[in-house]
Amino acid sequence: MTTLNFSKLHATGNDFLVLIDLEARYGSRGRNRLAPSLRAALCDRRRGVGADGLIRLLGGSDGADCEMELTNADGGLAEISGNGLRCLANVAAKLGLGAADRLVVDTAAGRRAMTLRRRPGDDEVDYAEADMGLVMFTPEMIPVTADSSFDLEATVDGVHYRGDAAGVGNPHFVVFVDDPDAVPLDRHGPVLEHDPRFPNRTNVEMVVPTASGLRMRIWERGVGETASCGSGACAAAAVAHRRGLAPARMTVAVPGGDLVVDLQPNGLGESMNVRLGGAVAHVFDVDVDLDRLADTVPLAGGVL
Repeated sequence: MTTLNFSKLHATGNDFLVLIDLEARYGSRGRNRLAPSLRAALCDRRRGVGADGLIRLLGGSDGADCEMELTNADGGLAEISGNGLRCLANVAAKLGLGAADRLVVDTAAGRRAMTLRRRPGDDEVDYAEADMGLVMFTPEMIPVTADSSFDLEATVDGVHYRGDAAGVGNPHFVVFVDDPDAVPLDRHGPVLEHDPRFPNRTNVEMVVPTASGLRMRIWERGVGETASCGSGACAAAAVAHRRGLAPARMTVAVPGGDLVVDLQPNGLGESMNVRLGGAVAHVFDVDVDLDRLADTVPLAGGVL
């Protein structure tokens, strides 16, 4: 029997399974490197544990306290998740990684520094702020195969959408609408995710400005509609601020709660530095018999 222990956490409703594998490095097979089909099975909400993504917490090096290997719910590897970083920070703090109020994490999108807040009484991390790096609008950096990342248009089922593409280490298409709740995201999200102008597919944010910032719904690449998306909040905030629709520091309201985004110009064209803050909560720990899971869910492979 092959059994692994996972921690389930959520950050404003965006939930992740975290697997500790401190002996491994990013991209290594490691004893706990799982096949894509098994990662997808674990995230399956009917036949697995259920999550928007799977995080493997890896050992750090060269000044990093740890590394994050991120998988979307479809089993494919992803670059970065702001909400996933906060979930990882909760687990890393319990392991004694990093300083009491700071954690440095390597991701596929680069190194990210985090500031942690611990809850009085049990010292658990319940809020974290992450340096999410640059929000970029250069098409090849997103990537998007268009002359400009601004004012992209798309039509789905006769509905016309217009918005801007942005990169936060992963691709985003930020669309301005009158009412995000009125968008048939279950039908239009998959079409926009696979827009051929985005060679790596894209996350999609349906956004409307508010008095304090933005309100949005999210279609996550490789996942579907989610309650929250940290990198999506950063992309949407940067796009809205560039258009003069929101302040540099704002609240982004998502179905799962509120995120705080802080934008700073950096003198590098129209790109800007961004920090993301929000709550994180531990839900439960669970031991999973991978052999039994493999017997009940059609898989293309097991533990690599």
